[in-house]
Amino acid sequence: MTAHLVQVDSGEHPGLAPYTAMRERDLVGREGLFIAEGEVVLRVLASRSELAVRSLLLERRRVDAVSDVLASLPDDVPAYVVPQAVMDRVVGFSIHRGVLALGVRGAPRDPAELAAGARGAGTRPPGVLVGLVGLTNHDNVGSVFRNAAAFGASGVLLDAETCDPLYRKAIRVSAGAALVVPFARCASADAMLDVLAAANVEAIALTPRGEETIDALPPAPRALLLGAEGPGLPDRVIARARAVRIDMAPGLDSLNVAVASGIALHEATRALRR
Repeated sequence: MTAHLVQVDSGEHPGLAPYTAMRERDLVGREGLFIAEGEVVLRVLASRSELAVRSLLLERRRVDAVSDVLASLPDDVPAYVVPQAVMDRVVGFSIHRGVLALGVRGAPRDPAELAAGARGAGTRPPGVLVGLVGLTNHDNVGSVFRNAAAFGASGVLLDAETCDPLYRKAIRVSAGAALVVPFARCASADAMLDVLAAANVEAIALTPRGEETIDALPPAPRALLLGAEGPGLPDRVIARARAVRIDMAPGLDSLNVAVASGIALHEATRALRR
């Protein structure tokens, strides 16, 4: 069991086609596939994720560094090994990490099942979900997933406007957490609230207008809803949820959404971690 190395000296090899013009393909999608970039992310994908590796593209000097990962992959996974110049020409820009993987997304998760899982069962305690509404910045989405992994969130729900967690940059910013933390997409923010209500999971709207503070909430199965920086959560979402704020010094009322998610998750999962 080991990925088989394919030495390639030309960008014309058909196996390299999924990696060509990478930035442009990031925008239009890859029909059920995604690109993972960098050694750290590859190790997460190969060892901790349920998602499958379709192929690898490696700069020649990086092969030894990931030899243990190659040995862990099925022997039908090709690892295309190229010089730096060919890698740059294929992807369309100078890429210094020298490690790319083509992954398979798998079937989308059911939001209702993900929400129901936060209820806990038997000896499994209730969990905390994150709900993202209108987050279109890939750095923020990647950071939220990294925080979700760090504090043991049960999963992440996304509305239709929130960007793809399996976009290459989001995966990289998440340090691979987007490949591990379960997520499911809802048709809208209202549909997300319907799913949470049906699963009896409390919706918590993070907003500077909240009358309660996040650190005062008792442990319970809940979903922390986060909106985009600037507009925040829509009023209709706040109206259907429990409005909660992060207490701050006078004169300040907002944080970067990634920072806010880390603080809120730390407080919401404190008792559960104990």
